[in-house]
Amino acid sequence: MTWPSLSYVAEDNKGRVVGYILAKMEEDAAEKNEPPHGHVTSISVLRSYRRLGLAKKLMLLSREENETFGAEEIANQRWLEEEAMATIYKAEYVSLHVRKSNRAAIGLYRDTLGFEVHGVEAKYYADGEDALAMRLSLKEN
Repeated sequence: MTWPSLSYVAEDNKGRVVGYILAKMEEDAAEKNEPPHGHVTSISVLRSYRRLGLAKKLMLLSREENETFGAEEIANQRWLEEEAMATIYKAEYVSLHVRKSNRAAIGLYRDTLGFEVHGVEAKYYADGEDALAMRLSLKEN
């Protein structure tokens, strides 16, 4: 399986990984009569580095695939991951799933980044919890 991907790592000043994001383009969108779109498969920030804006910066980051940046370097990046998806891969939107109980992540995605709830995926997670399916439009208005 090959996915055009956008994956980034945040490191602290000692080179330790403190956060990452893994994103991909959905390859089977055309087969499902869907527009091309990206999907965030995973994003995580070490607990002691949360509430510093790293998750937001990782979501907004884009330069080259699989490049590693320090936390301070991430703060200085101007390119958007979403822009790369829209420009390079012609994605119309980016999607993600989040646990219905994860209020902090829902707030980040909805209130800070502009994602909207597109639907609910019943029993999406192995423990039976539902997921919110969220989307961010990449179309220019």
